[in-house]
Amino acid sequence: MNTIGKLFTFTSFGESHGKGVGGIVDGCPAGIELDEAFIQQELNRRRPGQSIISTPRSEEDNVEFLSGIFEGKTTGTPIAFVIWNKNQESKDYNHLKDVYRPSHADYTYQQKYGIRDHRGGGRSSARATAGWVAAGAIAKLVLKQQGVDITAYTSQVGHIAVGKSYENLNLSLIESNIVRCPEPATAQKMIAYIDELRKDGNSIGGIISCVISGAPVGWGEPVFDKLQARLANAMLNINATHGFDYGRGFEGVHLTGAEMNDAFIKEGERVTTKTNNSGGIQGGISNGEDIYFRVLFKPVATISIKQNTLDKDLNAVELEAKGRHDPCVLPRAVPIVEAMAALTLVDLYLMTGPLTP
Repeated sequence: MNTIGKLFTFTSFGESHGKGVGGIVDGCPAGIELDEAFIQQELNRRRPGQSIISTPRSEEDNVEFLSGIFEGKTTGTPIAFVIWNKNQESKDYNHLKDVYRPSHADYTYQQKYGIRDHRGGGRSSARATAGWVAAGAIAKLVLKQQGVDITAYTSQVGHIAVGKSYENLNLSLIESNIVRCPEPATAQKMIAYIDELRKDGNSIGGIISCVISGAPVGWGEPVFDKLQARLANAMLNINATHGFDYGRGFEGVHLTGAEMNDAFIKEGERVTTKTNNSGGIQGGISNGEDIYFRVLFKPVATISIKQNTLDKDLNAVELEAKGRHDPCVLPRAVPIVEAMAALTLVDLYLMTGPLTP
């Protein structure tokens, strides 16, 4: 499937070394002011070549809208857009034409389709997520009208983790450093560690945390479209993701029911909870509190260290990968996490319809 969503849908297209990547957003409400500067800013956060700890591939990632917009506003018709690829170096991947790279999609794509694009991974490349971020930025503009804000940040790289919960962090500092961590001292340790591994030709994974504020009570369905299930589906479709939890998540196994339960309290005329161990979701439905979750990313599979693998004829070979790759995906994955959360929430918002007063 290349389409996500039910009412607010996004269809993705493009390959790493094709002419471009992009997509079609359908179901977007009419009359939304399409802030192209904001959308470009979101793409700039994801684009390659940002820093010493990202791939040196140089792409401006300028988005070109083809339809669905009139006088700066959405018309309610499909919004088509493209981001042209301008800095492919396909020759860097000639040595991979007949080789299955460890922990990549090479072997599975070949077996499933009988053909694969070896240039940068083709369709399996995270290059396609540029289109996801553009679509997610449109979704963010819809959510902004509902007072909903989505903020993600790097909370752990390898063994180096922030020491506070999101409530006690200054999230305005996320964009103040190249690893997108709101704890400056920890960010510097993360950057030094990633750069050290980069120089060794190695890679590292980590965790991105995300908090959604302003979501009302009622988003999400009680059975097969639970809010947490839809978020998990969206997050685990991002390249290199290996885990998802929300609220206290796996940490909850150390708690008793009395410690984990969120007691309801009244603040003025508003029902709220004393704690938010549920992560803003109960029974698969948003409860009006902050929604927060974490996404685990594995180390980047492409490394410059020699590895043993097989070629298409099943001969044992030694591979030393070339090309331009991220030593850690987390800094550039932060806007992707936000984008996929936005696409999910807008769809559930439209599915829910007007809420009961």
